[in-house]
Amino acid sequence: MRVAALRIGVGLVLACLASPAWAGPTGEPEPELRALMSAAAAQASSFDDRYLAEVWLTDMSQRLVRHVPKALPDPAQRLSFLRMVHAEATRAMISPQLVLAVIDAESAFQRLAVSSTGALGYMQIMPFWLEEIGQQGDNLFHGATNLRMGCTILKYYLDREKGSYVRALARYNGSTGKPDYPYLVLNKLERRWAR
Repeated sequence: MRVAALRIGVGLVLACLASPAWAGPTGEPEPELRALMSAAAAQASSFDDRYLAEVWLTDMSQRLVRHVPKALPDPAQRLSFLRMVHAEATRAMISPQLVLAVIDAESAFQRLAVSSTGALGYMQIMPFWLEEIGQQGDNLFHGATNLRMGCTILKYYLDREKGSYVRALARYNGSTGKPDYPYLVLNKLERRWAR
């Protein structure tokens, strides 16, 4: 039911949307989120099943080439990136495909992307996060660091909004009350990354 309603909403919103530039999380970090980010810094995860890993990596690699051909043109680099996305999304207990949709909307898979508000990297993380929970030597242009912070922030907002993608994505983007960004991400999720 939610998916059907989202499809209708996405279609209506997309008919009205231009393609604005988006910035990632811009609000000050809540204490709970600071604690989650600190705990996440020491964790990592990977695929549990080799076959499922190969299927997912092959499928998502082909989708990347089809939808964003200039991003990550080297197959080894693309697979390394997809492994990082899957590991960080799995560690944060969120959908890797949702993370791909966020990255698609935020940076178009450009590791060195910088928004007009100063957000950096794949998931467009604001630099103040490094001061809040970063470790010496962390760099938001480093893929694993960017993905870990972005996935942890997104998970925090998904939990806070009781699983509502629209509200969580709006919080992630700093556009609470405005549906443009959430529907842009959900459209990319549905049309490019969902199974």
